Amino acid sequence: MGDNSVKQRNEIDKKYKWSIETMYNMDFVWERDYCEVKDAAEELAGYKGRLGESAETLLEFLDKRSAAWRTLEHLYVYARMKRDEDNREPKYQALCEKAQKLSVILSESLSFFAPEIMEVPRETLNQFVREEMGLHTYVHLIKCILREKEHILSPEIESIMAQYSEVTAAPSEIFKMINNADMKFGKIKNEKGEEVELTHGNYISFMESHDREVRKSAYSTLYAAYIKQKNTIAAAYNYNVKTTNLIAKLRNYDSALSAELYGDDIPEDVYTNLLDTVGSRLDVLHRYVDLRKRVLGVDKIHMYDMYVPLIEMSDQEMSYEECVEIVKAALQPLGWEYGENLERGFGEDWRWLDVYENEGKTSGAYSFGSYDSHPFVLLNFNGKKKYAFTIAHEMGHSMNSFYTRMYQPYIYGGHSIFTAEVASTVNEILLQKYLMDNAESVEEKKYLINIQLEEIRATVFRQTMFAEFEKIVHEASAKGISLTNEWLSSTYLELNKKYYGPDVEYDEEIAMEWARIPHFYTDFYVYKYATGYSAAIKIADRIMNEGQPAVDDYIEFLKMGDSDFPIELLKIAGVDMSRKEPIESAMDLFESLLDELESMI
Repeated sequence: MGDNSVKQRNEIDKKYKWSIETMYNMDFVWERDYCEVKDAAEELAGYKGRLGESAETLLEFLDKRSAAWRTLEHLYVYARMKRDEDNREPKYQALCEKAQKLSVILSESLSFFAPEIMEVPRETLNQFVREEMGLHTYVHLIKCILREKEHILSPEIESIMAQYSEVTAAPSEIFKMINNADMKFGKIKNEKGEEVELTHGNYISFMESHDREVRKSAYSTLYAAYIKQKNTIAAAYNYNVKTTNLIAKLRNYDSALSAELYGDDIPEDVYTNLLDTVGSRLDVLHRYVDLRKRVLGVDKIHMYDMYVPLIEMSDQEMSYEECVEIVKAALQPLGWEYGENLERGFGEDWRWLDVYENEGKTSGAYSFGSYDSHPFVLLNFNGKKKYAFTIAHEMGHSMNSFYTRMYQPYIYGGHSIFTAEVASTVNEILLQKYLMDNAESVEEKKYLINIQLEEIRATVFRQTMFAEFEKIVHEASAKGISLTNEWLSSTYLELNKKYYGPDVEYDEEIAMEWARIPHFYTDFYVYKYATGYSAAIKIADRIMNEGQPAVDDYIEFLKMGDSDFPIELLKIAGVDMSRKEPIESAMDLFESLLDELESMI
């Protein structure tokens, strides 16, 4: 990957591409599974009115329901990942849409399920569980359904809601197409004066450049594209928020926030504690911004100055293979078994990872996969040592999936995002410690302290700012305020000023940052990065200080999937997120690191 051009997918070596062919190696197999799920949907609809007749009937239905969703997940994951390889490819745009439509069909055929379970007397359900051992697997599932009773509508309305689910996903899909397929940013000049195409994948690299003109050029060029699309993106986001609020209202929740938290049994205090605790410590973030201003030697600091490392290291270019070796060494405290599975995931036989950017590829990074596949990781590797943190993060997700799928049945084989971000961030913190322990100079140690400060700034402070923005936006929309570009931008700008303080020179571009955040289309998602990071600090601290007992607890946590509610699952790993203390500990760590860096500069 030695030149500055973005390659076509067929130009990239197979060893750097994920082994997606292990899911489906022939189109007719995908079509066969598609037909099986479509037939299963019709068969499952025939159980309507029968779920309370016997334990055997209920178990038969639940097993068939689970099998249908399991196959559909496999279909969709494959189609989605093939589309993400190159969003311009119409074949996989169509296949992905076909899988989504099948999801609507299956949801509609099963729309009677929850309402009907709720009508079965609780004593009858308890008797069924006593009679039929196979139902023991589904006890937590049934418990989750019963607690939703006041939020489940009639079977007829649930059927309509299922049919409309594809339509209600439209704002998110429209944004994805604008952001990944249609939007082009043009070219800028890099540090060598060479013209380079600006992309989602290389934007952060430019923002980390020690050449301020490169940073400014990348920043203004990227936001110019969003400013041109500001009204279209505002309309998409406006209707995303309206949809979320409407569904919450229809389902008898007090607010969109309470609706999103309810499914995971997360108390609203967890969300408000985060906003309050971080909000009370913004003076420390302002101190960090002031340090940035002094170290960079600028009269006015801009938001495009926030990502450049304060300590310039001469040898930060690194190959993908070198980054992988660092990650493997850093994660050794998690034990030999974890290490062996990690090694296989990186290997050319399993090929979990899709490494390099190509034309049309979805930006960013993620971990994905179905229950019946191994985990997959999408990357857009940028040739920097710091990208090892992205690799460690996504492999944390993937190892969580790997362990869960080994130990849990399909229905509990996923993860709430609340817990999933813990697994990824523990890896990042262990990597940070490894690099700090192996720092070869005071300059390198200062550089690494700055990296961890940036992780906390980006993951706790910034994501909390996003979380506060979402809360303000949803509450405003619920009151009838129109979410125009002007309103969204001015609201976002005021929050940015609150969080980053008076030393920053604010501009039109940063007011538009809300427009490029994909996670805003998964409502009330981003706060989980901040809570997850805080929980991970506690878990990693236990692993480093207590050794094997803490490792055993953590691996047990990784195996649990969705088999209990997130707050309870985290207690297995030794963290109670219903208290403010983990957030306060993250703030204390940020302040202590800042103290240390200030004393060294």
